[in-house]
Amino acid sequence: MSSDGRPIGASIVLTQLPSEPPEVSVIMVVFRTGPALFNAIPHVLAEPLVDEFIVVDNGSSPEDELKLRRIAEREPRFRLVQGHGNIGFARGCNLAARTAKGRHLIVLNPDAYLQPGCVSLLIAAAQDFPRPCVVGARVLNEDGSEQRGGRRGEVTPVTTLLSFTHLSRSLPFLRRYEIHLEEEAPPDHPVPVPTISGACFYMSRDDFNVLGGFDERYFLHVEDIDLCWRARRLGGTVVFAPAARVVHLGSTSLKHPVVVEYHKGSGLTRYFCKRAGSPAQLILAVTLAPLIMIASVLRPGLRAVFGRPRGRMA
Repeated sequence: MSSDGRPIGASIVLTQLPSEPPEVSVIMVVFRTGPALFNAIPHVLAEPLVDEFIVVDNGSSPEDELKLRRIAEREPRFRLVQGHGNIGFARGCNLAARTAKGRHLIVLNPDAYLQPGCVSLLIAAAQDFPRPCVVGARVLNEDGSEQRGGRRGEVTPVTTLLSFTHLSRSLPFLRRYEIHLEEEAPPDHPVPVPTISGACFYMSRDDFNVLGGFDERYFLHVEDIDLCWRARRLGGTVVFAPAARVVHLGSTSLKHPVVVEYHKGSGLTRYFCKRAGSPAQLILAVTLAPLIMIASVLRPGLRAVFGRPRGRMA
């Protein structure tokens, strides 16, 4: 039993369900986010189109747990799921999606601040593209510049290694392997791209169910890349909606950066093996896996040497 008498592993949901079926459900998975979380929550609740806001708490400090419970007690749209431990981002999102009642799902990071009109613009952008459709927002830094990773090309073992080591930006003859597109002028309308950021994206509930949600074998990171790939593989579309904006702080987790990068490296290794369409591609993925893991874990040190890429918050 836990200290408050609940069985360990039990989940609890606070607040009653809305009396009317909601149209838009926002999903947020929380793990030791810190103060940014309580700056992000009011942005969601200020959005009039949000009927239901589900926060899955994978682990917060006792003080933050209490703050979340108090919000749930006074805000009828706010639903809080706690008591299950750290089950990872993908499983947390799927847990929320299974309990969500809205026809439209917005997945949002706990350190991302919705900007006015973002929800409606994300939903509208999906209407003109083949389904299943994943629509990503334009992810901004606090200074208004576009953040790295919000729109990307095809993520492969080669492009990943060149990106991690900054070679695709440093050497002109490797520029064609650069997958990050934030330095390109943003389009004036929603456009298809291979990959968007999981910091803020939209899917209809039906499309999310068609894909089976996130692959829960990813614990942290890369589950969004995998989701985009699977949507395209089924004949759907991944869309970048430049007018739908969200400010993403990034690097707010209290987890050590090396731990975070380890999960990213292991997720990429899994992804490349999963999407290998031929023996040659599988051999390449397996061969480069150790280098990807090493480069990923060393990224905090590489940032110290080379500095953060342009378009990333200092």
